[in-house]
Amino acid sequence: MTPPRIGVLALQGDVREHVRILDGLGAETVLVRRPEELARVQALVIPGGESSVMDKLSRTFGLREPIRHAIAAGLPVFGTCAGLILLADRITDGITGQQTFGGLDVTVRRNAFGSQVDSFETDLDVPAVGAEPVHAVFIRAPLVEDAGPDVETLAALADGTVVAVRSGNLMGTSFHPEMNGETRFHSLLLKMSR
Repeated sequence: MTPPRIGVLALQGDVREHVRILDGLGAETVLVRRPEELARVQALVIPGGESSVMDKLSRTFGLREPIRHAIAAGLPVFGTCAGLILLADRITDGITGQQTFGGLDVTVRRNAFGSQVDSFETDLDVPAVGAEPVHAVFIRAPLVEDAGPDVETLAALADGTVVAVRSGNLMGTSFHPEMNGETRFHSLLLKMSR
C-alpha cells in the first residue's frame, strides 16, 4: 500500500517534530513552502510557532490563497497551537493586519495563558484518540473562546476551557502533541487523509 503523502507547512515553527512523528507513522512527509508542494499532499499539518509570522510568510510565498482553497475543497488539516490560530475563522488579540486561513468556525484567543514562563503541562481526556489520557504541553498557547454548532470539542481543561476541536476536515489543538511524541492526533489525520 502506498504511504499517505502528508505535508508539513515549513515556513516557521516546530516543523522537525511533526516530520519525526509522521515519518514514524509511515507517512511520506513533504515540506510545504510553495503552492506546487501543497498540491502534492493528501493532508497538511500546520505546526506551532508564531502565527503572525507564518501568516506573513504564507502571503510572501504565495501560499495563503492555495491553502484557503485546499481547506475549502476538503483537504484534511491539523493545526497545533499557532496552527489552530491559523485555522480559526476569528482571532481576538491578533496583531494589526493579522489574517488566518480560516475554515474552522471558532474564535481563538492568542497567547491566552500568558507568556513563555506561564507554559504548563497537564493530562487530558480525549476520547476521540483513545482511553489513555493525552499528556499535553501548552507553550504560549491559544484557547478556543467560542465555537460554532458544527465544531466538536475534543478536549477541555478541568475548568471547561476548550483546547482541542474538530470540524469536518479540520482539527486543531492549543497544545503541542508533537513535543512529547504523542502520535494519536497525527494517526487521526492519516485516517482522515484516506
